[in-house]
Amino acid sequence: MRAVSLHPDVLLVTSALLRVNCVIVRGRVPDAETEAEDRAENPVRVIQAGTAAETFVIDSPVLPDELDALPALLEQARFPAPSGLLATHADWDHVLGRLAFPGLALGCSESSAHRLAQEPGEAQRALRDFDEELGIDRERPLALGAVQPLPVPGRCEIGGQELELHTAQGHTADGMAIVIPWAGVLVAGDYLSPVEIPQLNAGDRIDEYLETLERLRGLLERVEQVVPGHGSRIGSEQAIEICRQDVAYLHDLRRRGADATLPEDRRSRGQRAVHEHNLAQLASG
Repeated sequence: MRAVSLHPDVLLVTSALLRVNCVIVRGRVPDAETEAEDRAENPVRVIQAGTAAETFVIDSPVLPDELDALPALLEQARFPAPSGLLATHADWDHVLGRLAFPGLALGCSESSAHRLAQEPGEAQRALRDFDEELGIDRERPLALGAVQPLPVPGRCEIGGQELELHTAQGHTADGMAIVIPWAGVLVAGDYLSPVEIPQLNAGDRIDEYLETLERLRGLLERVEQVVPGHGSRIGSEQAIEICRQDVAYLHDLRRRGADATLPEDRRSRGQRAVHEHNLAQLASG
């Protein structure tokens, strides 16, 4: 597991397996005296300083020791214990936060909450299959507990600040991307990855995927850093180029099928297998 700071209020944790990213965000709550002083100086400024704060954990690492290390990591970084979990979508590798913080509710888009309700036990079965294949032992099974549906598009309060929630569907039938506006960070879910081509997991959803990419492209003009679901964090300029390549691939996939050209930097054996998977999804859709 690798942990880096993207901003005084944002930590990025990258799992050693699947390169899954987990983002920990702190929203600060100014005390009354600090708030009054700041408003007197600049009534429209978003207040960054304060004596209290609230923390959310977005998505999750994968390995048991990584999940076990999250509480100590937050304490070391002087972040308060989290008061909530968020998942960009309902794939099993993004909803493991309750293994680290079993008492917390899982917040997700209404579409993800619907998916979890329609597919009871699917995340647990996928996790069990993954663990069995790699010989991973966990002390307790995954229990998703209370799931809190969030209206998307919308906003989510954290401390005295707000996260922006944006619709992100196409990779799956559900999902959201999250902007941390005061930090200039976009948490993109399984989009804009520098190591993965677009992957369709619910039939022919190319149109929805293209709509999401167009929506994300607009958000990239307002952020400095992008955290994809898998792979290293990237700057907004690189994300814009990846977005362009992904749009080109999806159009080519629909037009030429098996002969579609993969993005130049994402033509590994694994990504060719994803391309074959996409072809099967188009056939089934």
